[in-house]
Parts: sequence; structure tokens; C-alpha cells
Amino acid sequence: MNTATATATATTAIAPAPAPEPEPPTRPSTVHHPLPPGPQAAREARRVASWLLAVHPVGRPHDTTEDILVIVSELTSNAVRHARPPYALTLSVESGRAGIALSDASPSLPRQHDGRGPLATRGRGLAIIRALGAELFVSPAPLGKQVIAVLTWPE
Repeated sequence: MNTATATATATTAIAPAPAPEPEPPTRPSTVHHPLPPGPQAAREARRVASWLLAVHPVGRPHDTTEDILVIVSELTSNAVRHARPPYALTLSVESGRAGIALSDASPSLPRQHDGRGPLATRGRGLAIIRALGAELFVSPAPLGKQVIAVLTWPE
């Protein structure tokens, strides 16, 4: 083998391998955000949730992102209407699952209303959350409670 062939072979043999594809995040990404009292709480909760969903790209269908934002809005609106401040949103997303928790200072547990008819404008928030496929939980606390919705989707 001549020197030119040996040099070309050596250069080819030591060329760097292509960089591996980055792994999708496996840890949940969580935000805990205090919310202002009053009707502006729902807008702030949606803003924070939209931000987290944009910066944490887990594989989820577009409609699932919209469902999460509706759930955030419903939980926050229910807290503002039926509980008392301080309010806080905790949102955790990971591949295949989102957990949405709304904390308030009221010990009163949420109630499912009887669906006051198709034209009712109130009393259907928890039914909407369940219709979107979320499981609902309530966690009492010494200074209030957390209402928690867990939404899953196929990976």
C-alpha cells in the first residue's frame, strides 16, 4: 500500500460519527404559580399553562394541548367562583400525561351539579373536565384544598 492510500484510509477511518438524536425529555416538567385573586386568575393560569406547554415539547396531539388549557380554565374559574384566595396553579407535563392542580383556601369540596339543562351557563365545569377524559381528585389540606385533574393520551 502506498502512502497516499494509507493516509486516505486513515482519514476515513477516524472521521467522527454523526451526533445521536437528542432524547426526548423523560422527566416531568412542572410549574407552580401563585394566581391573583379575582377573574384575572383564569387568564393568568392559561398564560402560564400555555408557556409551559410551549417550552416542554412532549409528544402530544394538538387537541390535547387545547384540552389542557380548557381544564386549567375550568379549574381556575371554579376556584374563583366557589372558593377563596390565595389560588395557585401547579401543572406537570410528561410524555403521555398532564397533571393540573388548582389550590385554594376553602375547605369546601367541589360538587357535581345535576346539569341544569342544555342552556345552563354555570354548573358544568367538572362535567366538562370529565368529558375531556380527565380523572378528577380532591386533596384536602389544612388551609384549603387542591382540585386535581389528570389527563392522559397515547404516546
